[in-house]
Amino acid sequence: MPTQRTGLRRKIWVAFILQAAAISFAAVLGVYGASAVLKHVLIQRALQEEAGHYWQRLQRDPGSQVPDTYNMTGFLIPAGGSKDVLPAPLKNLPVGFHALPRSQGGSLVLVEKDGNGHLLYLLFKQEQVDSLAFWFGMAPLAIVLVVIYVIAWSTYRASKRAVSPVIWLAGQVQRWDPKNPESSALRPENLPVDVEGETLVLASSLHDFASRIESFVERERDFTRDASHELRTPLTVIRVAGDMMAGDEGLSPASRRALNRIQGAGRDMEALIEAFLILAREGDTGLPDDDFAVSEIVAEEVDKARLQLTGKPVQLELVLESDFGLHAPARVLSVMLGNLLRNACHYTDQGSVTVTVRRGAISVTDTGVGMNAEELARVFEPFVRVGDRKKDGQGIGLSIVQRLSRRYGWPVRLESTPGRGTTATIRFPQVTPA
Repeated sequence: MPTQRTGLRRKIWVAFILQAAAISFAAVLGVYGASAVLKHVLIQRALQEEAGHYWQRLQRDPGSQVPDTYNMTGFLIPAGGSKDVLPAPLKNLPVGFHALPRSQGGSLVLVEKDGNGHLLYLLFKQEQVDSLAFWFGMAPLAIVLVVIYVIAWSTYRASKRAVSPVIWLAGQVQRWDPKNPESSALRPENLPVDVEGETLVLASSLHDFASRIESFVERERDFTRDASHELRTPLTVIRVAGDMMAGDEGLSPASRRALNRIQGAGRDMEALIEAFLILAREGDTGLPDDDFAVSEIVAEEVDKARLQLTGKPVQLELVLESDFGLHAPARVLSVMLGNLLRNACHYTDQGSVTVTVRRGAISVTDTGVGMNAEELARVFEPFVRVGDRKKDGQGIGLSIVQRLSRRYGWPVRLESTPGRGTTATIRFPQVTPA
């Protein structure tokens, strides 16, 4: 499972590998330092003490022999004596402590001179230096490294067992369908025996959360279904009754104006319900995609908008520069364009409203009240009304347009000048032939 291979277990494994590598590096560095101390400090000190002891013996007994043991070899050159008895690598060495290169034997050499001018050469054999470095350095290092690796592996196994319930829980959640999470695996009776402590609390919380989501989704589906039927039925009655009343030639002008307002409010309510029902659906399980020509939808919405201009000196015009097609829900475009047209007709008392269709874009231009920069910056906020606030309206039409544009990837741009009008443009990044 991806969570197990690349998630928490992998991070723990990498952490332990890095930890073991760091400890190993520190141990090797420490042993190397200890070897250097052994070679250049302890052996040097041992040679110096051996030389001091020999000078004391030489004062008591001029015939004392120089040290000659398994580890150490000595040479004494009397004052003014010849150095021919010395091995070649020692003849030119000054007084002090020296480390010969391996090509010359690799021994550690101490050269000392007493007050009488005698020269003492003490050699500590390289083989013994290497043996001491091994037994006091490499062997303990190997043991330490083995212990470190065993402890690291044991700790990793214990950590792996500790996080296994969390990984199992992550795997269960990963397989959930976001629109219908299956929480039955997280019921207390279905949990593995090693799920306990904080993981048990987390599993119980996720089970409760998923159950609530299932309840919310079911309520949303019921609301969408019921609202689609219950809200449209009375609006249909209002619309039919209004159409019948509009055919009565005996209506007074005041009654006809009131009837026009009722019909306009009914149309707005229908469009608002349609928009809410679309927004209530899941993005990938909502309306089916259709292949349609944009000009057909635009023409339908323009015809509907003409009813809103009854009695106004406003000309509504459709300009078709270039038609194109879309593969998307046609009702979404109807709702977006319908809201833009309602806004344009609502805030335009005289002049014109022009809808222009060009390839990849639809523009709605009016000669209404317009907006300033501050109003334009807030125009997409819910329940914000700009322009002429004396006019009726809910202030959510453009908010709905923006939410739909984001869901379907159709960006909307507004350009406006106070007193001169507004242009709203919907752009479609992906189009098809009309």
